[in-house]
Amino acid sequence: ANEHQKERMVQKIEMGLGGSGALKGKTIAILGLAFKPNTDDMRESPAITICEGLVNRGATLRAFDPAAMKEARWRLESIKNNIVYTNDEYEALKGSDALVLLTEWNQFRNMDLDRVRTLLRSPYFFDLRNVYKRDEVESKGFTYFAVGK
Repeated sequence: ANEHQKERMVQKIEMGLGGSGALKGKTIAILGLAFKPNTDDMRESPAITICEGLVNRGATLRAFDPAAMKEARWRLESIKNNIVYTNDEYEALKGSDALVLLTEWNQFRNMDLDRVRTLLRSPYFFDLRNVYKRDEVESKGFTYFAVGK
């Protein structure tokens, strides 16, 4: 994804949460920071632009990645005061206003959606990797956003 597409993802999240200014004071759970699963490589990762964009619009982030946490700490140094790194995906979700899925790790494909719904403060699910099936997620009470759908 080029920079423009990544910026559009941030706008999509903001619009999904209610429009311009909707990210102010919100806590967003970020699942996945690496460029792709099974690596800690963040060089081309859309997570960098997206995380920075969300913070620049007033959000606080709770982030988890199975491998890229160490790399994320320096790649996202500029927003370190607005990002909390958690020990697993469920901890990232706790008290967050929305879930943003950025890397299609296997453990994110098989999340317990009832548990996810309980942990989130509000049921917004932004699946930027089109991992889940819309009807499956919506049947659990989520407002679901996927890329290009």
